Amino acid sequence: MPGIDECLLEAMRLPGARGAALVDWASGLALGAVGEFPGGDQEAAAAEAAEVARLTAEQRAFTPDDGGVDADPPVEDLIISNRDSYHVLRFVPTSFDSSVFLHVWLARSDGNLALARIRLGEMAGRLVLG
Repeated sequence: MPGIDECLLEAMRLPGARGAALVDWASGLALGAVGEFPGGDQEAAAAEAAEVARLTAEQRAFTPDDGGVDADPPVEDLIISNRDSYHVLRFVPTSFDSSVFLHVWLARSDGNLALARIRLGEMAGRLVLG
C-alpha cells in the first residue's frame, strides 16, 4: 500500500499532470506535493483548493440521497475546469476522522479527465495515511 510520496508520484504519471498534492481541507495545508502549482505557490494553491473542498463537503445539497449515512466523505470528487486545465479533487476515505483529498492539476491539451478520475479513485483507496 503506497504512502503519500508514492501516491503523488503515481498521480504525476497521469497524462497531462502538472502538479499533485495531498491536502487537509480542515487546515488548508498540503501534506505532500510534487510538480507545478497554479500561480507558482504550493501553499496558496493548497489553501484555495481546501476552501473549495470544505465548502462542497459541508453542503447538504451534495450529500448522497441516503442522507449521508456511512458517507465519509460525502463527496467523491470535484472537477473544476478552465480554459487550459482541469483540477480534480478526490476525497480520501480513512478509518479515522480525516479530511484529506488528492488534488491533481492537469493540462487540458493532453490531460485525460476520465482516466484521472478512475486512477485517483484507485489511489485514494490504496493510500496509507498515518
